[in-house]
Amino acid sequence: MTRLVDQMKSGLDAPICITWELTYACNLACVHCLSSSGRRDPRELSTAEAFGVIDELRAMQVFYVNIGGGEPMIRRDFFDIIDYATRSGVGVKFSTNGAFIDAERAERLAQMDYLDIQLSIDGADAVTNDRVRGEGSFATARRAMDHLAAADFGEFKISVVVTRENVGQLDDFKAIADSYGAQLRLTRLRPSGRGVDAWHDLHPTLDQQRDLHRWLLAHGERVLTGDSFFHLNALGESLPGLNMCGAGRVVCLIDPVGDVYACPFVIHDEFLAGNVRDDGGFTDVWRTSDLFSELREPQSAGACASCGAWDACQGGCMAAKFFTGLPLDGPDPECVGGEGEHALDAVTTVPRPSGDHSSPRPVPVVLGTSGLGRR
Repeated sequence: MTRLVDQMKSGLDAPICITWELTYACNLACVHCLSSSGRRDPRELSTAEAFGVIDELRAMQVFYVNIGGGEPMIRRDFFDIIDYATRSGVGVKFSTNGAFIDAERAERLAQMDYLDIQLSIDGADAVTNDRVRGEGSFATARRAMDHLAAADFGEFKISVVVTRENVGQLDDFKAIADSYGAQLRLTRLRPSGRGVDAWHDLHPTLDQQRDLHRWLLAHGERVLTGDSFFHLNALGESLPGLNMCGAGRVVCLIDPVGDVYACPFVIHDEFLAGNVRDDGGFTDVWRTSDLFSELREPQSAGACASCGAWDACQGGCMAAKFFTGLPLDGPDPECVGGEGEHALDAVTTVPRPSGDHSSPRPVPVVLGTSGLGRR
């Protein structure tokens, strides 16, 4: 495993997986949205351009693509794109708030191969969830889960961003997942997008992080985390998964207009590696980008060099540091040793995300809107 991790740290010929935001359009306005989604960008990739990206991913033998947004099902060519990907042998996992999964679309999704679905909720009840995701969003997500279960979709995922308000509901989240035969996926709250403004109020406290670590150790074999909590390994026993930041090494992000960023949580010009519309396409960006080459170099422990937990936590999350104004070789803002809190006291300015696509208010959802998900 050590040799494999070392190889991953120096970068692979192709990413293991890619996060691809199809659109910034969204019917919700979640307070922690990593891409500040809401309004569609008129420059977003066309259907033909999306097919071209999939052709590249197939040629590079990328295992799968995580499709998101915004709300990806808003795109009228959504089914065209995922059909093309799965028929090309590129697996698709897509994240959705469930607003556009009615009984008919659930049946269609259940008939597709190489497809996985993640339905997002951020509370085990409507009160907790809707404070973050918007009024009525919990009921909408539960209806989508019901439709997928009725269509015998199989083991879909229920995705939760762990916050200060919902960390006490972990058992309840797992009970919801178990009731559907689904799998729970927990991810870390990052100060990205609109989350830059929400992070200080929503990120778990140190005591809550310790509780989360204990809970994941007890349930980790049946709960996915996307390796997003490796900073908690400094508490002692390591969580399952890779103990490393994969940004620009094994993962990256393609945004709706084709810009390629080191990871989904650092949508900022400083981490922009290129665009899939450039000569050489995505393949050239991945293999020759100066930014990615720099990220694949051995990283300095910096301010954490004297900490005995460095090997366990690897300094934490690059995005969490950047958007809280901390140096990339400094401690994680949620360092379980408390060093992050001390470092934050000295921060005077924080970077802002490169783009804000927020709508003035959430757009009401009406199922069956003309052309949506056309066959």
